Amino acid sequence: MRRAVAEATWHAMHRLVFGSRLADAPLMQAVLADLAVESEAATVLAIRLAATLDQGDDPQERALRRIGLPLAKYWVCKRATAVVAEALECLGGNGYVEDSGMPRLFREAPLNSIWEGASNIQALDLVRVLTREPDALAAWRAEVETAKGADRFLDAAVEDTDRLLRDVTRDPAGSTHLARRLGSRMAVLLQGSLLARFSPAAVADLFCATRYDRAEGTFGELPASVDSTAVLARATPEPE
Repeated sequence: MRRAVAEATWHAMHRLVFGSRLADAPLMQAVLADLAVESEAATVLAIRLAATLDQGDDPQERALRRIGLPLAKYWVCKRATAVVAEALECLGGNGYVEDSGMPRLFREAPLNSIWEGASNIQALDLVRVLTREPDALAAWRAEVETAKGADRFLDAAVEDTDRLLRDVTRDPAGSTHLARRLGSRMAVLLQGSLLARFSPAAVADLFCATRYDRAEGTFGELPASVDSTAVLARATPEPE
């Protein structure tokens, strides 16, 4: 995901269209910024889960890792294909040519969902965790609520997800059709809480303003209030 975003942002910064840089076009800025926060959210989630291994003797950290792994594997692997496809499109025809490297990224992106376990397997593993390991749910909730009050969209989404959680834990066997929806919601809530705590405000604001009313959608559908320029500057590789 990060490689695809780097290729797209770099291309846009140097590609001239009708006498202007592609990166200066508001629509392209919105798409690139949206891709950038998706990549950063995946990165911060991976690093947070890796940190649980540094505190392997801590029951809270072990519990967070148990529930965080199926969430991350399900959501990040699923989003990788969409991110790479949109990034490839940013390069236009150049992105379709093998020499750009983008077709290889696009072919390899779906492999993550196969290697890390099919999406349905990860979603069902989440339901298993919720019904058999209450400490894991408590650890997820504690991690998310660490950022309580940092963003109104995040706080509202937690309340909505609580209702979904009650439905699933009350009747696990009859609620398996909700497993993927719940996995998506819990994953983006965990990502949003981490971005609110560890990333610049522009990144966290964009993510939280766009991820909780639509778990999946077209990249670039950003509200006017977000600072896409700051996000784009953070994600664009520096010239050597």
